[in-house]
Amino acid sequence: MVTLHLAQDPAADAFLEKDPLGVLTGLLLDQQIPMEKAFAGPYVLATRLGVKKLDAGQIADYDPEKFVALFSEVPAIHRFPKSMAERTQKLARAVVEEYDGDASAVWTGAKDGADLLKRVSALPGYGKQKAQILVALLGKQLGVTPAGWREAAGDYGTKGSTRSVADVTDAASLVKVRAFKKEMKAAAKAKEG
Repeated sequence: MVTLHLAQDPAADAFLEKDPLGVLTGLLLDQQIPMEKAFAGPYVLATRLGVKKLDAGQIADYDPEKFVALFSEVPAIHRFPKSMAERTQKLARAVVEEYDGDASAVWTGAKDGADLLKRVSALPGYGKQKAQILVALLGKQLGVTPAGWREAAGDYGTKGSTRSVADVTDAASLVKVRAFKKEMKAAAKAKEG
């Protein structure tokens, strides 16, 4: 049994362990807010929807204004509730249209790591970096290891790295990932100046 520590909240992490759409949504939300808040977002959304598991069809078909209201309810799911609600609905629509509503089919149907990266990269809101992080997360923590997954994940797939959410397995590793990101930002800033 997998034990995730992405939200750093036992209930939210237990939810993610059983909900592939929750994992996709959590990583989608993981921008401009703390990682833990992003990965708690799917659990909060499910609670507000009154469901035990996120349903791509329900989210895709939800009235857009009411869906934004769910995201905006205090405490807001994201600091940009309107745009992230829209992105979440686009992601859910793609899962319905491309994978018959089954988010896990994004990875269970992949032939190899390169195909997995291609499938994830095609999802709304997933650029190359986010797609590579998801491939790394799937491989490192969720047992999704098609041939070539580490190569497809790039540096995020490196064993023992502390680069991203894919490497967060407890509170201590979260601190290491944050330190790495801070270092990278400082290096980038120094390069600019």
